[in-house]
Amino acid sequence: MATIFSKIVAGEIPSYKVAEDDNYYAFLDINPLAKGHTLVIPKAEVDYIFDLDDQTLAGLTLFAKRVAHKIKEQTGCVKVAMVVLGLEVAHAHIHLIPMNSEKDVDFTAPKLKLTPEEFAEIAKSIAL
Repeated sequence: MATIFSKIVAGEIPSYKVAEDDNYYAFLDINPLAKGHTLVIPKAEVDYIFDLDDQTLAGLTLFAKRVAHKIKEQTGCVKVAMVVLGLEVAHAHIHLIPMNSEKDVDFTAPKLKLTPEEFAEIAKSIAL
């Protein structure tokens, strides 16, 4: 059965796409810790990031790096955190989170509530 992330890549579920190529897809997290919080996934359905073959894992990291540079440029944050976390979706993914302090990467903190217009504007500003 396809994961929710595979359905997003296939266009069956809408997303705020930031970047895409033949192997990877990046989109805004709909429960963000900060404006610009982005998920980066391989298009291949693999549950655990360290089960990805070496080439796919390396490519995912390089793709995420490009997205992170754009997030940093557009948000003005000090750094972009790269976090591998989450058991709720059985599809490898990386969180890219704009941060100005380590407190900005607290997944127990309340999530931002953004309008569809705000999500669309953020995605447009980060898009590669």
